[in-house]
Amino acid sequence: MKYIFEVRVQEGHTAEEYADAWVRASELIQQAPGARGTMLHRKIGEPNTLIAIASWDSKEARDSMESGKDPRITEIIRSAAPFVEITPLGEFEEPEWVVMPPDSGQEWGM
Repeated sequence: MKYIFEVRVQEGHTAEEYADAWVRASELIQQAPGARGTMLHRKIGEPNTLIAIASWDSKEARDSMESGKDPRITEIIRSAAPFVEITPLGEFEEPEWVVMPPDSGQEWGM
């Protein structure tokens, strides 16, 4: 399961400032059962626009973390909130099928 967000960093701030908060919160979140990792990607040509991806075993695992969230996570997120605009793009299941080039060495199926 993937949770995907667009993050826009406001003028006068940097993506690196947000990344610092993201890493600190992620270090705590990743201790929760079912957490699989997080990533930030910078948009080409727009250095203050990011896509944030959080991976989980299941929606239930993420919901469980949210219901018993460490208050330090909330404080870290609150500290970044004044200089970012976060837009949820969606919650996505793992793919039912993946198409890979024949010579990639990876199998695919439907």
